[in-house]
Amino acid sequence: HGCQAKQRDSETMAGLLNAMGYTMCDDEKQADVIIINTCAVRQGAEEKVLGEVGALKRLKTLNPDLIIGIGGCMAQEEETVKIIMEKYRQVDIVFGTHNITSLPKLIYEVLTTKKRKIEVFSKMGEIIHRLPQLLSSLYAKRKNVVEVYSSEGEVIEDLPAERKLRHKAWVNIMYGCDKFCSYCIVPYTRGKERSRYKEDIIYEVEELVKQGYKEVCLLGQNVNAYGKDLKIDYTFGNLLEDVAKTGIARIRFMTSHPWDFDDTMIQAIKNNKNIMPYIHLPIQSGNTQILKKMNRRYSREEYLALFDKLKAELPGFAFTTDIIVGFPNESDEAFEDTLSAVRHCEYDNAFTFIFSPREGTPAASMEDSIDRKVKEERLQRLNELVAHYANKNNRKFKDQVVEVLVDGLSKRNSNVYSGYTPENKLVNFTGNNVKVGDIVKVKITQVMSFSLNGEMVE
Repeated sequence: HGCQAKQRDSETMAGLLNAMGYTMCDDEKQADVIIINTCAVRQGAEEKVLGEVGALKRLKTLNPDLIIGIGGCMAQEEETVKIIMEKYRQVDIVFGTHNITSLPKLIYEVLTTKKRKIEVFSKMGEIIHRLPQLLSSLYAKRKNVVEVYSSEGEVIEDLPAERKLRHKAWVNIMYGCDKFCSYCIVPYTRGKERSRYKEDIIYEVEELVKQGYKEVCLLGQNVNAYGKDLKIDYTFGNLLEDVAKTGIARIRFMTSHPWDFDDTMIQAIKNNKNIMPYIHLPIQSGNTQILKKMNRRYSREEYLALFDKLKAELPGFAFTTDIIVGFPNESDEAFEDTLSAVRHCEYDNAFTFIFSPREGTPAASMEDSIDRKVKEERLQRLNELVAHYANKNNRKFKDQVVEVLVDGLSKRNSNVYSGYTPENKLVNFTGNNVKVGDIVKVKITQVMSFSLNGEMVE
């Protein structure tokens, strides 16, 4: 559940389980171990996870030896862990975001002691446990294991991974976040910013190139802040330049905070054609007072100035954003400022949400006079405006030939392939002799708000 960073964590968990001798199972009824990797960004995500955990009780009754584990951001919340251990007795293991590498040890302990084990790191400043002797033996033949400590956990290199895809890969460049937006639980669940060494990142990308990967997405809660904690004269812009030199066909990055988007980044993007023409730049609100309450560290005017600069420097780029509606005491005027910001930026897409209070964040204790129905109406108005500009931007591609990295068959039609353009536009198309991982030319024949249809050009 959750963001791309969580998907990458899941690949590491799968790699650790493979190293223990487990293999992936498609049917949970046949599984010996079930791990749920959780998200805590919104209340709805937590409720969905608890619903899944409740449903697993039936499997535990049928197979008492089944091991059920809960990892991820929910496991970093002390109150949530208490609820799980009191009300969901079928759960054997709870482990947080900072101690994924302890998963083999925890499973081993459950297998050998038949006791429920918990290993949670939810308090600020706590360091993850050293890998036990069991995990060391698993990696006896591996080399170049590097540990970079911080007060919020370690950066451990050379961990195994079972990547979900064979043509596109997530590559972590850093972990955690130091921004502390007032509504966000991430700094509390994933800890402070911890950058990987540039040499390890470049080596990982080079290995992916050798394995035939066509695209990497550099991941961080705020990739623009890369390297600040290492106290070196090397920024994310420098890293982009070096990753581009590996020759990987496509480079993306996620996510950019407007506060740290500097000229070095812009020049790196301009200088390298394999850095894709797509930028996700969250605005969250178009009103300066709401942004101040959110602790976003920029004003409406500063964000729009940066956006205009990027549009001028990077013509043809697609831009998407995140927007929260119904932040505590958001006035009608403040919401109208958000709508006017969307009209100004004409985003290609936006991920929109109604404010969800997260216990432990400053925003959760703010008084809120806005009725839920009003928030829902605002969200609908916002989504209609976003769809309008998404469609407007997509119409530029009508009758154009675009390059598409093929992901596979469409989920809705087995006779149609799907993939993404450099601008991160979803394309569904027909063609012959198409393989996953191919980069093919497609002529766009039909335009929708959030996807394109086309035919492959020989």
